[in-house]
Amino acid sequence: MPKNDRGNRFNGFLEHILNSNQRHRTFLLLLKDDLFNFQRFNTSKNNLAMGTETPHQTRFISRSNTPKLMDQVKSALRSRHYSRRTEQAYRNWIKRFIYFHHIRHPKDMGELEINAFLSHLALKEKVSSSTQNQALAALLFLYRYVINRDVGDLGNVARARKPRHLPVVMTREEAKSVLNNLTGDKWLMATIMYGGGLRLMECLRLRVQDIDFSKNEILIRDGKGGKDRRTMLPVVVKQPLQEHLTHVKAIHAKDLAAGWGHVELPDALDRKYPNAPKEWRWQWVFPQDNRWRDDKTGKEGRHHVHETIIQRAVARAVQKAQLTKRATCHTFRHSFATHLLEDGYDIRTIQELLGHKDVKTTMIYTHVLNRGGAGVKSPLDTL
Repeated sequence: MPKNDRGNRFNGFLEHILNSNQRHRTFLLLLKDDLFNFQRFNTSKNNLAMGTETPHQTRFISRSNTPKLMDQVKSALRSRHYSRRTEQAYRNWIKRFIYFHHIRHPKDMGELEINAFLSHLALKEKVSSSTQNQALAALLFLYRYVINRDVGDLGNVARARKPRHLPVVMTREEAKSVLNNLTGDKWLMATIMYGGGLRLMECLRLRVQDIDFSKNEILIRDGKGGKDRRTMLPVVVKQPLQEHLTHVKAIHAKDLAAGWGHVELPDALDRKYPNAPKEWRWQWVFPQDNRWRDDKTGKEGRHHVHETIIQRAVARAVQKAQLTKRATCHTFRHSFATHLLEDGYDIRTIQELLGHKDVKTTMIYTHVLNRGGAGVKSPLDTL
């Protein structure tokens, strides 16, 4: 059987599968495109051998100099200094948008396709309002800064309802019980999160120079929204933290003696200050036990502790404390703000300690004070 006939029959088979099996539609579409290009390549190669086609006519064989779409998205995000987590989330949403419309290029789509995708998320996948808003933000970024096209009126998009959730807050006794079930550096991390109102990643990304023992302060660099702020260093944790840093410094000295001891620096500081990655002040407060290795340069160093380690430790501590609440690492931050309100500190001070841009975000903690419903005493308690 001639090769062209076999290719045509296989194409017909793919068309039949595409119409009957939606589960493998994406994979088969890619396979069909590869087969089509392979057939064009063989046909062009035969034509070149017979002299019926010139090399400049075989342009589909050469790669285009235009970067791929996702590479353009990555460059646009990094040039605007978006966080790596935002970059990952935006790229995932853009991929889902493309696959939802059967691998069509976004430049060939517009408001109708965006509307259909967002409505699908709300009606079929039942996502939350914040999730749907994140997907919309990713698509708006794609069209504005990568495709260079403004998105017009999206019409009547089915929007997910935004419920009003109160944060989970532990009582002082519950927080103490959870902390008592933690040991070592896990206890230190949890204590700093509760005692200073730090987010999980803000705690893990602390460097030695960010701790000021003389002023009892912690400097949080590049927090949420790229903002720096200061918060308190609890007196209770000072001595254990100093002992911990003494142990970390000894490990760093051994790494330096072995020819390693490098740490990742933000942005391009390692090029501006070549010796800074080995300096003590730039080292992580909570480094990993094992060194990482850069396969490209061959250098070894230590990254900070992975977030799952402390998350699992806190989950086990909550279980041992027999709490019925769904308490996580972020619950320490909620409890920090609520307990400060209970102690009579003003809302603006708490706003600055938490790093909230708007005081309305901080006001949510006024609704979870341990004073019953809105601070009203039940008439049952007066009987």
